[in-house]
Amino acid sequence: MTFEEAIKAGKVTTGEAYAIFDGLVPASVETLIGTWKGAEFPSGHPNDGLLADSGWFGKRFKDADSVDPLLFYKADRKTFFVADPLKKFRASAEGVTDIASVQKEIETSEPTARLRMAEYRGKVTVAMIYDQAPIIDYFHKVDDDTILGAMDRRGDKGTYFFVLRRVSG
Repeated sequence: MTFEEAIKAGKVTTGEAYAIFDGLVPASVETLIGTWKGAEFPSGHPNDGLLADSGWFGKRFKDADSVDPLLFYKADRKTFFVADPLKKFRASAEGVTDIASVQKEIETSEPTARLRMAEYRGKVTVAMIYDQAPIIDYFHKVDDDTILGAMDRRGDKGTYFFVLRRVSG
């Protein structure tokens, strides 16, 4: 199954998601610089659907040391804000489903992740490492404006896959 076939199908198995990810070219730091709109890549992970329902916009990579890993739509659903991951995770754990409703409590102006090259599944690729959470996202290129991400979180049941599409360079 190809990436395009998976997108058209709307969901894949975990095995198919790994096969698609492994078949893509590893990304670099330079590839990621810019703002990206996120979308879920349903693959049977327990969290499938939760990010989209919460108002997730995507990610922004300013440089290797300045990354905004969690962008969420504001209440207007047209613009976005940067969320502090730990405050967002806490809000979600407390039952908040619409992240825009707690924007004032979780918004940050500081980067909360960084990029480094790392080996994942036998290939060296760019990895986004959260500053204060045991999470690493790995990225492979579908094309210059499309990325397939794989989130590896300590204690998680499986890998959470997602898609990023460039909105600015």
